[in-house]
Amino acid sequence: MPETELPWVFTEPLESAGIPYMLVGAYAVIVFGALRTTNDLDLVVALHAGDARKFETAFPDDGFYRPPREVIVEEAARVSGAHFNLIHHATGWKADCYPVGRDEFQLWGLRNRRRIPHENRGVWVAPPEVVIVKKLEYFREGGSAKHISDIRGVLQLVDVDRTVIEQEVGRRGLREEWLVCQPSAP
Repeated sequence: MPETELPWVFTEPLESAGIPYMLVGAYAVIVFGALRTTNDLDLVVALHAGDARKFETAFPDDGFYRPPREVIVEEAARVSGAHFNLIHHATGWKADCYPVGRDEFQLWGLRNRRRIPHENRGVWVAPPEVVIVKKLEYFREGGSAKHISDIRGVLQLVDVDRTVIEQEVGRRGLREEWLVCQPSAP
């Protein structure tokens, strides 16, 4: 299965199940127009504890690894910081799923997500401000320069509301990481 099929393996079951989502990682950067490769997806999902059975039906055991229902329920019930993985058996592709919880910025992102045409289909992508803030968090966690490159690419390709980013950067303690992304930074 070609890499261009990557998002659909995960997004089409979410859409069929009626579970809102938005791409936030490298694939979002690709959809915004950057030249980039990736073999996984980062998805914020509007998943609540009561949606576990619907989620299991969307991602059946014979096609996907997904955590047990108890884990999905527990992660979906977290206020913030929730995370679990899905793995597509046939390809080995992975999706990092981040239940939205009560994070106001993520909720804002879901309300303002964009349906963007991609590969003759459409996919829900987070506003660029959310993609940038999530990438700043990933950079803080792992230190990978690819996140800085992605952020700079988004800033060149898409109009962003820097006031929204600055407010969230301050709230999440990401000022140092944000400064590294500025054009004048090395």
